[in-house]
Amino acid sequence: MAVYTKINSKEINYIEKNFSLGKIIAFVGIKKGIENTNYLIKTKNKKFILTIFEKRVQKKDLPFFMDLMFGLSKLKIKCPEPIKNKKGKYLFNIKNKSACLVSFLKGKDKKQLTYKDCFIVGKNIARLHVASKKLKLFRKNSLSVNSWKPLLNKIDNRINKLSKNSLKLMKTELKYIKKNWPTKLPSGIIHGDLFIDNIFFIKKHYYGLIDFYFSANDFLAYELATCINALCFRKKNKLFIFDRKKSSKLLKGYESIKKLTLSEKNNFNILCRGSALRYLLTRSYDYLNTPNNALIKIKDPREFIQKLNFHGNLNSFKEYID
Repeated sequence: MAVYTKINSKEINYIEKNFSLGKIIAFVGIKKGIENTNYLIKTKNKKFILTIFEKRVQKKDLPFFMDLMFGLSKLKIKCPEPIKNKKGKYLFNIKNKSACLVSFLKGKDKKQLTYKDCFIVGKNIARLHVASKKLKLFRKNSLSVNSWKPLLNKIDNRINKLSKNSLKLMKTELKYIKKNWPTKLPSGIIHGDLFIDNIFFIKKHYYGLIDFYFSANDFLAYELATCINALCFRKKNKLFIFDRKKSSKLLKGYESIKKLTLSEKNNFNILCRGSALRYLLTRSYDYLNTPNNALIKIKDPREFIQKLNFHGNLNSFKEYID
């Protein structure tokens, strides 16, 4: 989440006129995240999230995201539910950009997950994968392995000022990962961006997931690889240190609902390396290209240099569990 597109009372009046929300009494930009513009919209009795789609999101993909959140909500997966306007449409335009309103999900993210949290999150990722199998939806992952070379081509030597030889590392890793990337693994709809700020808790108990705008069809185990990178390292000063117990709890939680196949386990390390490279690439690109006037906290690519190097020193699935 972020704020690239500024809105004012004109846009708020448009929303009031076209949606049956009641009087909007407040709206405020949300600075977290890096992809789309988001505002918290408040009426007297309810809250909503207004998302204005920017950058990498393609207009043709938006109905998939709306149908996915609606379908998951009906399947008892706690997530934001898209709101229809008076014409029965989820999507509308603000300042010549596509936008939507979704329900406000209760709760908030945690700064740190406990070992118990990791197990519960793993279980709920499996529940998400099982539920999404029931939805007849498909979207190709626009940020999977085949997209990484074009993205790398947009990153230049300026990134080496941030970390020496980082461009060379990305090129070397991409060559290795593409050569070893699996061709057949269990697939389905994944969330695609399960970082800690997209996982909500109420009174320290897991509640639900937000921000489904990276969701797509891909390897289910690739979701878990992203979660290992996002949730299972602890930061000490400027170092990111792998927490094997968190990783183990997350994977065991997942397998308490849905067992991993031998092929998923055999390919887990390369999936973790691929996920680390994907975030290193997108963060590097954003670091070099984010507008100075965007109300946004730039995320440091160097985190994923460390994580990419860590996975490069592992070989087997057993090294991710205790």
